[in-house]
Amino acid sequence: MVKTALVTGSSRGIGRATALKLADAGFNIVVHYKTNKDLAEDVVAEIEKKGQSGFAIAADLEKPEEIGAMFKQVQGRIGSLNALVLNAAATAFKPLSEMKEHHIQRTFDLSVKGSMIAVQEATPLMKDRSGKIVVVSGFDSFKYLANHGMLGAVKASLESLTRYWACELAAEGITVNAVNPGVVHTDSSKTYAGEQWVIWEKEWIKATPKGRLGKPQDIAEVINFLCSPSADFICGQTIVVDGGLTLTAPPFTN
Repeated sequence: MVKTALVTGSSRGIGRATALKLADAGFNIVVHYKTNKDLAEDVVAEIEKKGQSGFAIAADLEKPEEIGAMFKQVQGRIGSLNALVLNAAATAFKPLSEMKEHHIQRTFDLSVKGSMIAVQEATPLMKDRSGKIVVVSGFDSFKYLANHGMLGAVKASLESLTRYWACELAAEGITVNAVNPGVVHTDSSKTYAGEQWVIWEKEWIKATPKGRLGKPQDIAEVINFLCSPSADFICGQTIVVDGGLTLTAPPFTN
């Protein structure tokens, strides 16, 4: 049976690594992106080199009509869906006291409202197909990380939604879980850290029992597992993939 996965925010970082890993596992891939068509098409080219089919779809996940159009395109071109990975996220990295209404609204619309609509749209395409939904959260959902208050709040909301989706969609043959990465070496992480990256990287590595930062591939491996038949009996769980970072406290050193 031909399997298809849609990965949101898959033109770079964890999303890109996930799209390529799922292609290795035999999935055809729908590469979602918002603005960077060239990067998305590069991912499609890599997928095709692996012998799988792929195509890119642009959609602003803050806009329900664009989410609906994306899934209509999937239905028209493929007819069904086996896996949905909710990876896309964005926010303004500011203290909560400096968050403007539009910052709050946009963060919520993308991560919570957008995900809700995406799951609603995906469910009819996945019903009775042993479908898998995987939510990408972050350790800011339960640990303080400077200027991550709004993003941490919506990520915590997504982990709660994961548990509810898991219970509500189990009867439809759909399995829902989440993955919670620690610090992952991506462009977005470096953008968040800015000039502090060199200093923070050393501190994060020092605090991580595994002795290194995460790589996008580390997260992609776990997402791939959660999209496989081996994860059929895992229901509504959030799996932390952080090399042990959130287990430690100062003055931990390797």
